[in-house]
Amino acid sequence: MDFRGKSVLITGASRGIGAECAVEFARNGASRIILGYNQSEQQALALEARLREAGVKAMALKADIRSARQVDAMFAKARAAFGPIHILVNNAGISEFSLFTDIDEEAWDRVMDTNCKGAYLCCKAALPDMISAKSGAIINVSSMWGQVGASCEVHYSASKAALIGLTKALAKELGPSNVRVNCVAPGVIQTDMLSQVSAEVQRQLSEDTPLLRLGTPADIAKAICFLASADASFFTGQVIGVNGGFVI
Repeated sequence: MDFRGKSVLITGASRGIGAECAVEFARNGASRIILGYNQSEQQALALEARLREAGVKAMALKADIRSARQVDAMFAKARAAFGPIHILVNNAGISEFSLFTDIDEEAWDRVMDTNCKGAYLCCKAALPDMISAKSGAIINVSSMWGQVGASCEVHYSASKAALIGLTKALAKELGPSNVRVNCVAPGVIQTDMLSQVSAEVQRQLSEDTPLLRLGTPADIAKAICFLASADASFFTGQVIGVNGGFVI
């Protein structure tokens, strides 16, 4: 994989999968990386400094991706500094556990707007560059629960399933412009999101995974970088399950 000369914008890039993506893109030659974040400013700035020390042009930009105004401002600042965006990774997302009967409208909107509307807004902001250049790659981060559903995570599962639909439909629409849209569906991954789950449940999830371990952010980042690379030039509209065999 070779991303020399490419500008990459990653949402939710301050930690977990997003941060690991930034490191993996940099490891494979990306020279301009935009780190989108919302709340975790210290982690985002620390990663920005780390990448700059490694010779990468990096910029941490704050935006609540539920807001069209903030997303547009983030992309405008990124373009002003680094030029056109070549690769977009829609990674930002939240998870909440609740019985469906306890999900109020505010919680439903919060999860759907972050996980699905945010990707929609970022795609809209990124596409003028890509369509004009007739080149580009978008990778959406869904979940295996978007494929099969999860009890007590109906709003999360619905939002991640919507990302899969967005991926497939947008890939068909953008194919003639040579813009590829793909999706990764992670399994149980060792991130801050998993901290909501008890150690005992995590152990059980590990045992229920055919490879007998939980995934790491690096496992997902490598799949994302592959889909963004020229090595995946005939991949579009695909959902790649990176779940250790949990969902087959």
